[in-house]
Amino acid sequence: MTRHETAFAQMIRGVSLGILLELGFTGCAIGEPTNAMTAQSSNLSIPADELPPLPAQSNGTLIQQQLMQMDLSIWGMYQRADTIVKTVMIVLFLTSIVTWALFFSKGVELIKAKRRLLRELGALKEVRSLNQATLVAANFPAYSLSANFLEETANEIDLSGLISHNNGIKERVGFRLERCVANASRDIVKGNGFLATICAISPFIGLFGTVWGIMNSFIGIAHTQNTNLAVVAPGIAEALLATALSLFVAIPAVIIYNIFARTISNYKAMVGDCAAILLLLVSRDLDLKTVTIIGDEVSG
Repeated sequence: MTRHETAFAQMIRGVSLGILLELGFTGCAIGEPTNAMTAQSSNLSIPADELPPLPAQSNGTLIQQQLMQMDLSIWGMYQRADTIVKTVMIVLFLTSIVTWALFFSKGVELIKAKRRLLRELGALKEVRSLNQATLVAANFPAYSLSANFLEETANEIDLSGLISHNNGIKERVGFRLERCVANASRDIVKGNGFLATICAISPFIGLFGTVWGIMNSFIGIAHTQNTNLAVVAPGIAEALLATALSLFVAIPAVIIYNIFARTISNYKAMVGDCAAILLLLVSRDLDLKTVTIIGDEVSG
């Protein structure tokens, strides 16, 4: 080997040795801190009372738990309601009782009156004179409407017995029967006006309770500075309960009122038919009496 080759080879070996030494020193330097950190972390211990707290439950879970603890039944909401809202609920409950009491009592009255008048009309349609009608009416009950009409008719004829003008007698009998029909109509509609009042005002009574309850809910929110659903929901539910009760009262009242209105209208028509039958009998009897008198005079 030449002198230059020998020097180059020695230089390469020196550089390689330096690199190896450098690598070995760095690896030792890096490894020692790592081992030290591992030892330090293994010896580290934190007391239990110094550990950070666990994350709290979500707001949705808390709201569900609070709502589950509340009594959201109808009775529970009534007990927690404001005094004004309670008064509204009591008024609506009593109104509902009155509505159903009128339904059963007035319904039975209308059914009986209509059936009785139908039988009486069927009997009066078969007669041909007031005398026959009087004999038929003797079998009617004492509170019979047709018997009352017949009595008023006979009374007017007796009072006008000395008057020879038949048209005047017919007018007076017709006026009496007209008044009898009006009185019968007034008697049969008793109670139906109260149903109309219930239909009209019960929704507004419930609305008043709802507005009052919601107002109290917002006042509670302002005092507690809390818009949590568990704080707001019960008060609004109690307020809406008043609206539900008002609908529970108003809807049946409207249905019952319409049923009674149709039944009363049919009953009034039947009462008018009864008066018309009696007026026709009076007119026929008076005309037949006039014809008989004229025949007697002509024959005489």
